[in-house]
Amino acid sequence: MGVEYRRGFFNGLLGSAASMALHQTSGRSGLGAALASITVLSWGLLPLALAVVVERLDPLTLTWFRMLMATGVLGMILYVRGGLPDLHRLGGREWGLMAVAVLGLGGNYVLYVVGLSLTTPANAQVLTQLSPLLLAVGGIVIFRERLGVVQWSGLLLVVVGLALFFADQLAAFVDTADRYLLGSAVLALCSVVWAFYGLAQKQLLVQLPSQGLMLCIYVGCVIGLSPFARPVGLVGLNALEWGLLIFCALNTLVAYGAFAASLEHLEASRVGAIIALTPLATFALVAVAHRVWPGALAPEHFSPLMLTGAGGVVVGSIMTSRDRRQR
Repeated sequence: MGVEYRRGFFNGLLGSAASMALHQTSGRSGLGAALASITVLSWGLLPLALAVVVERLDPLTLTWFRMLMATGVLGMILYVRGGLPDLHRLGGREWGLMAVAVLGLGGNYVLYVVGLSLTTPANAQVLTQLSPLLLAVGGIVIFRERLGVVQWSGLLLVVVGLALFFADQLAAFVDTADRYLLGSAVLALCSVVWAFYGLAQKQLLVQLPSQGLMLCIYVGCVIGLSPFARPVGLVGLNALEWGLLIFCALNTLVAYGAFAASLEHLEASRVGAIIALTPLATFALVAVAHRVWPGALAPEHFSPLMLTGAGGVVVGSIMTSRDRRQR
């Protein structure tokens, strides 16, 4: 009964193949992989900046500002280029998917900042790799994308790697286990709502171009977060904190713009697998930050078991991203 209920829910939301064409990729897999790699680098840098800014701004205000600035910049670019989205073509089902995308992305942003404040950048990046895993599974279930034996083995390796990493970090943070568990639970929920966002966004690409769609999602997030934001908190920021805040906002524009565009050229399961490489970028950047700017970030715990778990996530994601037609 549970399977039939879920199938009925997604069919009702997405529509059958006869009533609504499923999104098809362009076949330009190289371009799609390059765009997904830009997302990896952007997200690798993001937690380092957020970890500093969140000490001065609450998660709702921080997310609201990021969305507001992304809306302004992207809206100006699309207006000058004559690329503002045409919303007249959207029906009731598409507006329902738009609501899912807005709630998913906005919720992901807020929950990520909350989880980051309770753990560390490296922990947050690895634990949120549930996001591409769930996106890959969703691509298989909803968009009928197919994976071979190697790809399924890669997904399993990602799961095992995440389990090893979590167990090691929980043992390392034994003195603050309750705080770490709470942060991990928040990050897990963050991954779930992101997967719903990614799947809804992919189907909306049938009706809207990627950048126009992102503008709609940003506007929806700004409207939804405005009643809860406290802009007065921006007044007390110093020059460095303002710089990091603006970087976080521009990071939003670049990362999700590249992510949305990558879905036009590459399957959702493969985009998700490439994004799973983000922890490598974060690990390297955290090491550099501790050397260049000691004391700015909380110290990270890098043990053999932790690195083994993270390595499993990376190798598993590479296996999953392989084209099943390749030998």
